[in-house]
Amino acid sequence: MNQPQPVLAVSSLVKRFGSFTAVDDVSFELMPGTSLGIVGESGSGKTTTARILAGLERPTSGTVTLEGRAVGGRSRRDRLWQAGRLQMIFQDPYGSFDPRRTIAQSIAEPLRLHAPGPAERHRARVAELLDQVGLSTRAGEALPRDLSGGQRQRAAIARALGIAPRVLVLDEAVAALDVSIQAQILTLLDELRRETGISYVFVSHDLAVVRYITDTAVVMRHGRIVERGGTEQILRSPQHPYTRLLLDSIPSPDWDLERVARDRRALDAR
Repeated sequence: MNQPQPVLAVSSLVKRFGSFTAVDDVSFELMPGTSLGIVGESGSGKTTTARILAGLERPTSGTVTLEGRAVGGRSRRDRLWQAGRLQMIFQDPYGSFDPRRTIAQSIAEPLRLHAPGPAERHRARVAELLDQVGLSTRAGEALPRDLSGGQRQRAAIARALGIAPRVLVLDEAVAALDVSIQAQILTLLDELRRETGISYVFVSHDLAVVRYITDTAVVMRHGRIVERGGTEQILRSPQHPYTRLLLDSIPSPDWDLERVARDRRALDAR
């Protein structure tokens, strides 16, 4: 019986900005229908890694393979092929929407690009997508500024799902939302993954979010992966001092701020 192949594979990824190395020898695989967390504090390299996956940054070296095909080509055909299989959701999707277009028009735009066809079919697909993410027809007729942050994030997910990508990269996708709205979006994402078989790369500094939405995780520090494995295993029994520090930094009734600060100083001194 054939073993399943990764839908996304990253090998020896390096990204330098001048003399600064933002991503240093990063490798991981994402299997179909699974969710991988990339965990780390600000400056760890996780967002740069996500931007490389989405084609928004070019790596200095290393490869990204999507469905067995190396990505990174500059031709329009190459970019369309990659965008049709991998989409990205940002922390604040407001900037990715045209403020002059309604939400329904923005959701329809990728459909016209990747799945040309009659306008009536596109309208029906947009209505289906809005319903799938829990938005009303009235929300589809609104401009981005007229929606709440949670509604805009749902709209961004609908737009990304419209062309049926294999992978969704989510960069701090719920970080700017209230806790109750976070829970709604995470539940929606979990349901969509089970229904569609889509795979996620979920970038976050929030370990509670990562625990809920991912199966496996990598922990990044200073551009390198310092720990990897099953998410629950990493969070229950962290092996690297940095992972333990991240867990100890979560406020709790017995939180020892002085010990956390002392451990950080010791880790930074290494």
